[in-house]
Amino acid sequence: MSYCMVYITAGNEDEARNLGRKLVDARLAACANVIPAMVPIFRWEGEIQEDSEAVLIAKTRADLVERIVEAMREWHSYDCPCVVALPIAGGNPDFLSWIGEETGDIQAG
Repeated sequence: MSYCMVYITAGNEDEARNLGRKLVDARLAACANVIPAMVPIFRWEGEIQEDSEAVLIAKTRADLVERIVEAMREWHSYDCPCVVALPIAGGNPDFLSWIGEETGDIQAG
């Protein structure tokens, strides 16, 4: 089984916590970490922007990434939310098995 971390940005810590809870409750992620504050600098609609955001990192199975993308399209406040998957190349086998167990009741697709 393949695992990954899904990096998601949110407008603030409350939104990131809400999204993380929804992902874990839906068994789309075994765990969600919230980093409460960061400063993004980006170009949007032709203008350079600087703002504040929170980061959500969800640990999940690779085969659930598309379901997470769809959930973020539905639940997220942004028109175009940042949702990117980063593969986990290795790590503590017990932790990786735990990710599989916590997301095991859901089938991809």
